[in-house]
Amino acid sequence: METRKVQRLGPSTLAMTLPAEWASEHGVEKGDEVSLRTGGKGTLTVMSESASTEETEAIIHADDLDAEAVERAIVAQYVLGRRVIRIECSTEGCTLSSEHINAVYQAETQLMGLGVIEETPDSISIRCSVDAEDFDLDNLLERLERTGRTMRGEAIKALAHGNPDLAQRALNRERQANKIFVLLLRLIFTAYQNPNLARAVGLDDGFPLIGYRSIAKNLELTADNAEDIADIVMEADGHSLEVDGATMRRIRELTEKVDEITSMSVEAAVERDYDLTIRSRKLFAEISDVEREILDDLPEMSNEDLLQVREVLVSLQQTAQYAMRNSEIAANLALDEESEHTTIN
Repeated sequence: METRKVQRLGPSTLAMTLPAEWASEHGVEKGDEVSLRTGGKGTLTVMSESASTEETEAIIHADDLDAEAVERAIVAQYVLGRRVIRIECSTEGCTLSSEHINAVYQAETQLMGLGVIEETPDSISIRCSVDAEDFDLDNLLERLERTGRTMRGEAIKALAHGNPDLAQRALNRERQANKIFVLLLRLIFTAYQNPNLARAVGLDDGFPLIGYRSIAKNLELTADNAEDIADIVMEADGHSLEVDGATMRRIRELTEKVDEITSMSVEAAVERDYDLTIRSRKLFAEISDVEREILDDLPEMSNEDLLQVREVLVSLQQTAQYAMRNSEIAANLALDEESEHTTIN
């Protein structure tokens, strides 16, 4: 770590020189303005004007990449906050294959705010219209949690009524859940790279970003769990489980408890509420007990039918476990601030 001495220039003015290498790299010269951002833990961030105004562009050279690799590269550049992504064939006389072109448009359908702005035989340019100021990380986390909860509710209801159309509705929502998740990643990465954007996305400083990244991933995994249950509906004979009505009611009641803990854990993180993390831990113990009781009370059935019931219960239990991970992150965020439970000196 490099250190600098603070100099006094006047009765109330302190000054510090900027590293010459940093100033040269970012084009900062005498008379230019830089942005200052104060943060938690005694931090002060200095940013060049270009850091907050330039629109970054990435060029993906498709010559030696297959279509799947091109698609993954586009998603990665989107997450990294690029404003313009150009996919091109650099070799003289080379043109983009139909597979590469399809990969570009496939990526476009997966990502929020992305659109093709220019297309030639050897290159395609796509631009992201997403601005950090248009979104709030807390709201997006809550939105992702609601989407997963809706998918789960539709999948369990489809299972109870043998309704494949309802299960398909849950499966169709998975794309929207993934869009929200990848958008969250983009905003988290850009806010990390540019601390000025942390406030734009609803945070006082960048400290919670690493926790929010983990919460977003856990919520994306809970949507995958709901997708797994919907898949079971589509594959099962009669699109339902071979259990009696009383057992199915217990599974639906278990789902309601799982819904409660997923919502509670996100609320705890957003509100920095340590009491909610305590309540969620107690609720998780209840969920584990209920799941075990349902399994213990199952009547004799074929291995195939038993496996389907266990897969549904495992998906619900995994969702509760992801919620507990989010609750643990929420506890860390809550205890970093002064409250009735904590005094920080």
